[in-house]
Amino acid sequence: MKNILHIISSPRVGISDSRKLGNAVIEKIKEKYPDATVKERDLAKNQVPVLEAVHINTFFSPAESHSPEQQEINKHSLGLISELQDADIIVVESPMYNFSVPTTLKAYFDFTSRAGYTFKYDENGPKGLLNDKKLYIAFTSGNIYSTGPYQVFDSNVPYIKNVFGFYGVKDISVFRAEGLSIPGIMENSLAKAIEGITID
Repeated sequence: MKNILHIISSPRVGISDSRKLGNAVIEKIKEKYPDATVKERDLAKNQVPVLEAVHINTFFSPAESHSPEQQEINKHSLGLISELQDADIIVVESPMYNFSVPTTLKAYFDFTSRAGYTFKYDENGPKGLLNDKKLYIAFTSGNIYSTGPYQVFDSNVPYIKNVFGFYGVKDISVFRAEGLSIPGIMENSLAKAIEGITID
């Protein structure tokens, strides 16, 4: 049985194209793995705090020295990490916001990027600890960033790939609904992206 972690980052709950694309990816996975279980982590409905000094101090200090506030911070972080550890398949929805990921997703990575949990250091440098997992990225954007002159502006998909690659996740597929603000493209972009979803 496959365990799926569905990470949602768009705050536009009712009208988000990335949510629609991500849900379509989940449905395709469930078609292939009917007995799969899905854990949904909606970062808009259950926001991870923006990183502050108290969070950093918590992550870099021993648990036995934590204050009650730090104990709750550590518990939250380790809970998010546990979901990643338990997942066989991870689906990340990420709309393009100002050439990067939504702040909800950046905050999530700040709480899950912890040495000893998602990666470690040895004499050869950093090594990912989340191996043998599959990652699907559901990316949406008003412009086109996969090809052409604006490709260099994309700090969204490469960033997500780099974070998960650092965690040890190497098997990554990306589904893109692009040009969602461009007349002549926007009308069919999402439908084409959904139609093109294939599950390994």
